[in-house]
Amino acid sequence: MKALSQPPGRAPVPRAVLFGAVCLLLPGLLRAEALSPERPTRSFPAVRSEMLVSTDWLARHRTDAGVIILHVARERAHYDAGHIPGARFVGWSELTATRGGVPNELPPVGDLHELFERLGVGDHARLVLYGDQWGLSAARAYFTLDYLGHGDRAAVLDGGLEKWRTEKRPIVTEAPSVTPARFTPRICPRTVVDLDVVRDLSWVATHVAPADIVLLDARPPEEYRGDRPGEGVPRGGHIPGAVNLYWLEHLVSRENPVLRPVAELRRLYAAAGATPARAVVTYCRTGGQAAHSYFVARYLGYDVSMYDGSFFEWSNAKETPVAAGQERR
Repeated sequence: MKALSQPPGRAPVPRAVLFGAVCLLLPGLLRAEALSPERPTRSFPAVRSEMLVSTDWLARHRTDAGVIILHVARERAHYDAGHIPGARFVGWSELTATRGGVPNELPPVGDLHELFERLGVGDHARLVLYGDQWGLSAARAYFTLDYLGHGDRAAVLDGGLEKWRTEKRPIVTEAPSVTPARFTPRICPRTVVDLDVVRDLSWVATHVAPADIVLLDARPPEEYRGDRPGEGVPRGGHIPGAVNLYWLEHLVSRENPVLRPVAELRRLYAAAGATPARAVVTYCRTGGQAAHSYFVARYLGYDVSMYDGSFFEWSNAKETPVAAGQERR
C-alpha cells in the first residue's frame, strides 16, 4: 500500500491531516479516531475465539471433511521427524521472500496462489496451523492467509505440536497424498503497511496526544533499547513512538507454549497502551515476531496491521529517525 506523500517544504503540522487520509486506507483506524478523550472508554472488543483451536478440538475434528492441517516450519526435517496425522508441510521460505534486500517480505501473490493450490487449500476449507518456534511460524502463516483474504477460515493450534506431543497424541512421519484445489486470493490491504505509512504513524505517535495508533515492537527488550541491534540492523533502537511488548510474553512458557488467558493478554496490551479506542500496528526485526503479535492482537479483537519490512528496513532506510533506550521518543 503506497502512502500519501507530503509536499516539499510543508510544515509538520499537516501530518495530522495526512494521518486522517491514512485512516481511510486502514479500515478500523477511522473508527478508532472517532473516540475523543472526553467520551467514556469503550469496553474491550469481543475475542475472535474462532482463531484459536485446542488440541482436544483438533483430536475430535482432524478427520472431518474440509479440515486441513498445515505444519509450518523453517526446515523440512522438523516435519519429517514427526507431525500430526494428515498435516501438510509448508516451508517458511515458501511464505516469505527477500525484496529490495529486506528479508521475510510477503512473496508475490501469484507465488502464494500457486503454493496454496498445490497444498490443496481450497476456498472453503477449515485450516488449522501449527509448526516450530513456539507458534511463530504458524502465526506467520495466519498473517499470510489473512492478507490473502482467507484469515476467517484459519486458526492456530493452541500449544502447537509441543502440547500435542505432551498429551501423547498420535504422531506420524509419512506425508499424506494431496489433491490440488482451487484457491482464490482476495487481497486484504488492511493487513500490511509500508515504510511511508509507518513514517507518518510514527509522527502521530510522538506528536499527538492521545494518539489513535499504537506502534507495537515485538522484539526482545534489549533489541528495542538498542543494546543488541540484531543481524542486519545498522542502527540499534526502535521506531520513535513505538512501545515494546516482547512476543514471547503472549505464552505461558516455552515448555508450554499455549496463549495466556485472555484477561492476562488484555492486561499486557493495555499496559502497552493498546486501549479499545486505538488501532495496533506491529513490527519486529524482519516480520516474524510481529506476525505473532499481529495474530494475538487480532484474536483479542483489535484493528491491527503489520509493518512487514519492520526495523530491518527502517534502520537501513535513509532519513528515518531511530530512538534508543527505554523511552518511546
